[in-house]
Amino acid sequence: MSASLKPGDRAPSFSALSWDGSTIELSDLTGSYNVVLFFYVRDNTSGCIREVRALRDALAELKKRSAVVVGVSTDGVESHKRFATNNELTFPLLADSDGKIATAYGVLRETGRAGRATFLIGKNGVILHAWPKVSITGHAGDIMAKLDELT
Repeated sequence: MSASLKPGDRAPSFSALSWDGSTIELSDLTGSYNVVLFFYVRDNTSGCIREVRALRDALAELKKRSAVVVGVSTDGVESHKRFATNNELTFPLLADSDGKIATAYGVLRETGRAGRATFLIGKNGVILHAWPKVSITGHAGDIMAKLDELT
């Protein structure tokens, strides 16, 4: 896995079903918001639980920075629904069961699962920053610092 997208690249568009039954498209978010698009490996694993809870806890601060959070993994909608409910998440988790979104962003592993990576997409749909390898500890703070720096 190597994220080939870099700052200045146009973010690949996507449309996918979220855990709450809504369809989320990148074009619906950009224009008004910066998008924190994070890829994670699997629902209900210890590292992914820590990651989504940290983002959940930082959500108010991210919103102050005109940012929305969207998670993506190759797990299905029902798995995402349980994961979101168990962790009191209010942001979308997109089902990328066929791996098309992860492939477009260059983060699909040989195992068929997305690797842990985050893309900060500007309101204009252009990638502002990419974290091709995410360290869970402190990542939400890193995202906020980058938003403060770039926007």
